Amino acid sequence: MVQDDRSPDRPVEGSSVEDAVADLYDSLRALAARHLRRERPDHTLQPTALVHEAYMKLSQQDGLHWNDRLHFFHIASTQIRRILVDHARARGRHKRGGDFVRVTFDENMADVDDGFDLVDLDEALDRLDTESETDRRIVELKFFGGLTEPEIGEVLGVSERTVRRRWLFARTWLLRELSHDGGPA
Repeated sequence: MVQDDRSPDRPVEGSSVEDAVADLYDSLRALAARHLRRERPDHTLQPTALVHEAYMKLSQQDGLHWNDRLHFFHIASTQIRRILVDHARARGRHKRGGDFVRVTFDENMADVDDGFDLVDLDEALDRLDTESETDRRIVELKFFGGLTEPEIGEVLGVSERTVRRRWLFARTWLLRELSHDGGPA
């Protein structure tokens, strides 16, 4: 979850990627650490390195624009997720068995458990995006970004009730999709 550094008197809009990362560094590092807790114990990336790699990728994007702190946090969180998925793919993880991250969906967040491979989840999110980009973004913000339903509503410009309803749908849809990919029924 984005921490206390998102106060309205410290806007991120219009600042450089460098300034935004500096302002949100502690929150981004906590997010990276949360992602890495889901990874295997001998993972080669550390939270600081993950934030720095995300910073490098973000700073190389032309025309990158964000509206506020939460929006920037969403963009950075998405970049961190992509780095971890790319890292998982590079290690040659297999769909069944082997050295991969398994995650489950609970009502609030995801925990490491006997669930689904991170790469499978990423592929399912791509399929969900064809059904509903908003639902995919809600999953990313809640599951990967750790944002609350009110924060997600603020980022997406929808009500908290809509976020709650769409999260329930997206979670159910993903569970169904992932069970077809070899996950638990």
